[in-house]
Amino acid sequence: MNRSKGFLLALILLFAYLSWQLVAPFLQYVLAAILTAFVLSPLQNRLETRFSPGLSAFILVALTVVGVIVPFVLIAAAVAGDAARILQDVDPESLQLAELESRIEATTGVEVDLAETLTGSAQEVGTVVLEQSTAWFGAITHALVGIGLALFLLYYLLKDGTALVRWLRDVTPLPEDIQDDFYGALDEVMWAVLAGHVLIAIIQGFIAGLGLVATGIPNAAFWTVVMIVLALIPLVGSFLVWGPAVGYLFLTGEPVLGVALFVYGSLVVGVADDYLRPILVDRYAKLNPAIIILGVLGGLYAFGVMGLFFGPVVLGALIATINVADDYYERRAAESEP
Repeated sequence: MNRSKGFLLALILLFAYLSWQLVAPFLQYVLAAILTAFVLSPLQNRLETRFSPGLSAFILVALTVVGVIVPFVLIAAAVAGDAARILQDVDPESLQLAELESRIEATTGVEVDLAETLTGSAQEVGTVVLEQSTAWFGAITHALVGIGLALFLLYYLLKDGTALVRWLRDVTPLPEDIQDDFYGALDEVMWAVLAGHVLIAIIQGFIAGLGLVATGIPNAAFWTVVMIVLALIPLVGSFLVWGPAVGYLFLTGEPVLGVALFVYGSLVVGVADDYLRPILVDRYAKLNPAIIILGVLGGLYAFGVMGLFFGPVVLGALIATINVADDYYERRAAESEP
C-alpha cells in the first residue's frame, strides 16, 4: 500500500513538473486569464440565468476584446509614440534645451550639454532597436499567440468555472465548512488587491495624468501610464512623475503652471487616494502596506508584469491559509476534548 502511494505521488509530481514546463512560457497570459475570469465571474453567473454557459462566456470574451484589449492596444500605441518622440525629439530649440542648460548651470553651478547627451542616447537606442529587430519580431509573435491562448482560457474558465471549483473542493481533503472559510478568505484577498490596490492606482494615475495634460507637459499619455504603474507601489506613487514635472515647468519659465500642478497634485491626487482607499478597501480584507509593497516588488521578479497583481494576492492568500488552518486545528482540538 505504501509503495503504491509513493508511486502515485511520484507520478503526480512528475506530471506536475511537466505541466509546469508547458505553462511557464505563457505564464503571464495564463495569470491574466485567471484574473479576468475572476473579475467577470459575477457577470457570468448573471448571464447564465438567461443564456447557456457557453453563450454567456462567449459574450463576455467578446466584450473583453472590445472593451479591454482594443483600448489597451490603442493606449499602448499612443504610449509607444510618446516614448519614440521622447527619444527622437532632440532639437534644442523645440525642447528649449539651451534655456534648460543655462537655468541648471545658474542654479547648480554645473555646466551640462543636454543636446549631446540626448542625441547620443537616441543613437544608442536606435542601434539597439535595429540589432534586436529579430528578437522583437519573435516577441510580437509570442505575444499574439499568448493573447489568443488567454482568450481561449478565459472562455473555458468562465464556461466551466463552476465545475472546476467543484472539482477542487472534491479533491481537497478538508471539511466543507473549512473550505467555505478558505475560499471566502481567498475571495476577500483577491477583491482587496483589485479594488483597494489596482483600481485606486489606475484612478490616481489617471487623475494625475489630467494634471499633466492641463499644464502642457509633453508626452502626457506615456507619463500617465508610468504614474499608474508607480501608484501600484505604496509609499512611492505618482509623485515621482508629477513632482519632477513641476520642476520642469519652473525651469521652462512657466511658474504659474508649476504652482498649479503642485497644488493639483498635492490636493486632488493625494486626497483622491486618501478618500477612495477607505471606501473601497473597507469592504474587503485589509492588507498591510508592507504586504502590498513586498508582494508588488517580489511579484515583478517572480511573475513579471502580472506579479503587480498576483504578488500581493500570494502573500495575502498565505495569511488567509494560515488563519483558516489555525481555525481548523482549533476546532479539531475542541472536538477531541472530553
